[in-house]
Amino acid sequence: MVSFSLPRRFYTATDVPMPARLSEISDRGNEAPPAAAGLNDENVTAIWRGMKGLYASGMTPGIALSLRRNGEHFFDRTLGYADLDSRSPMTVDTPVCLFSASKAVTAMLLHHLVEQGEVDLSQPVCHYLPEYGCAGKERTTLMHLLTHRGGVPRIREPVSPDDLFNPQRITELMQQAVPVKPGRTQAYHAVTAGFVLGAVIERVTGKPLNDLLDQVIRKPMGMRHFRFGKTDGTPATNYTTGMQLAPVDAFLKYAVGAELQEVVDVSNDPRFLDITLPAGNLYATAEEASRFFQMLLNGGSWNGKQIFRPDTVRRATTSIGRGSRIDRTLMIPLEYSPGFMLGAKTLSLYGPGTPRAFGHLGFISIYCWADPERDLSGALLTTGKGIIGPHLPALMGLQMQINRQCKR
Repeated sequence: MVSFSLPRRFYTATDVPMPARLSEISDRGNEAPPAAAGLNDENVTAIWRGMKGLYASGMTPGIALSLRRNGEHFFDRTLGYADLDSRSPMTVDTPVCLFSASKAVTAMLLHHLVEQGEVDLSQPVCHYLPEYGCAGKERTTLMHLLTHRGGVPRIREPVSPDDLFNPQRITELMQQAVPVKPGRTQAYHAVTAGFVLGAVIERVTGKPLNDLLDQVIRKPMGMRHFRFGKTDGTPATNYTTGMQLAPVDAFLKYAVGAELQEVVDVSNDPRFLDITLPAGNLYATAEEASRFFQMLLNGGSWNGKQIFRPDTVRRATTSIGRGSRIDRTLMIPLEYSPGFMLGAKTLSLYGPGTPRAFGHLGFISIYCWADPERDLSGALLTTGKGIIGPHLPALMGLQMQINRQCKR
């Protein structure tokens, strides 16, 4: 039998180095013994093998994976490079842009204001932002935006990726936007709703979003990074990978307003660190992201501190009862809670058999989640941004391996 494979240049724009020994480009944090998490060495080895398989696909220059089970941090490892040009290694302390997984954090800050009696999710947005109450959006509620039913999944006026560096312009365009079936149609709001929710938070509190984040989450939980935009340390560089196909770019243009290379270029622009993008530029390590989800899994507590009340976490992570339906932006079956993407029995973002899981995806291949049935919290952060390529089986295989080794 004759076997062959295409040269890598045919299916990816980025050449990811493949040393003979992946241990040369790996880092490991302070991991608890597997037994403390109800696991054994073989379970951890299997997950590590799946992670190495994802790197070997050649589609992601840097990978970070952090997992907790039974509250024990049993897996904290990285593979690859934070920056290919300088060959800077990816370490467990390297901050990575969470992209859309940032939405979960913004949502919890809004839920904090509900907890404090300062915000009511059933109120129209214009109750807090009077200027938003026009062009048919007078009855659009905060709950509609949190569950991607705000009717403005994208801005119809011509915008460029550079417009992201002018949040005031995006906010003004959102005020002028005419919604489509607000409150009824579920369509993922990749960027738009985040600007509005962030503006509500800042208007109600009178503080920048990062100040509230510091006060409510980052400082009480002892995090070094975990901020929108500029943080302590140099963030990992993102790379365009996978097959560059016109239909892929057309879909991304429809869903997020920019083609693949444009999104990657914006994320690597130094100006991206100088703005606050509530829907997409929180920087964190994988450990910090999994720590955040572990806190939610704990009912809002962390190291003896009550970050959120248990009923606040339940409200934020529980289905509103609409069930899974085809999302009109992503065109996949998906169910949202007020701020999170929910798991399912069969077709699930977090692997089969995760009906109680909640979390959020970030641009293409970032997963941050918690699964109460497995008592598991995790964060998989990658810097390769490819939609179609040989990484897909490895990515799904790693997720399934995690679930298989961490049984319910």
